[in-house]
Amino acid sequence: MMKTRRYILAGLLTIIPLWITWLVLRFLFNLLTRAGGPAIEWVAARCPEPLKAILENPLFTSLLAILVVVAVLYGIGRLTTVVVGRRILGLFEAVLARIPIVNVIYGAVKKLVTVLQEKPGGGLQRVVLIDFPSPEMKTVGLVTRVLTDSNTGRELAAVYVPTTPNPTSGYLEIVPLERVTSTDWTLDEAMAFIMSGGAVAPDSMNYDHPTAPDKE
Repeated sequence: MMKTRRYILAGLLTIIPLWITWLVLRFLFNLLTRAGGPAIEWVAARCPEPLKAILENPLFTSLLAILVVVAVLYGIGRLTTVVVGRRILGLFEAVLARIPIVNVIYGAVKKLVTVLQEKPGGGLQRVVLIDFPSPEMKTVGLVTRVLTDSNTGRELAAVYVPTTPNPTSGYLEIVPLERVTSTDWTLDEAMAFIMSGGAVAPDSMNYDHPTAPDKE
């Protein structure tokens, strides 16, 4: 009986990573297919019958839709590296800025993406540890900006705490700078640590030495 339980547990431990990987890949596959599908359907409706039959094959349509989306993303990426592309993007953003609600959502998301690509102020690293959810425990967070208390001048860090295994949801904490511990982890290492439930991580981290605020 003990061997049976052990084998079942071993089977579960083997299947779970494969299952989660499959779920992520299926989500991305469906997302890209839905994004590029309308373009393929539009082309198929205007093609002669032999080619139309091929384009209407579900598997072929999905694969072609993914290729179209990847090609479009690549093209947008290349376009934003040239002057003309940046001007076009600027005009597009100017239009979005005039649309209520949309301008708030787009502006906030773009600001977050931009901020995560830069190093925060206050001598901090991007990936930090803070006391959460209690003083006896620490969790990995991402510093999004450094603030100043208008009454005392005390420096504060806005720290986003992602949840495991889905880092797109989480908590936003305002933490005094002297209670934030900088790490030497990269953003990629922190994301791998969070998404794997701690299984994938560097062998060491700075845990017991909080970063003191800069004194000028």
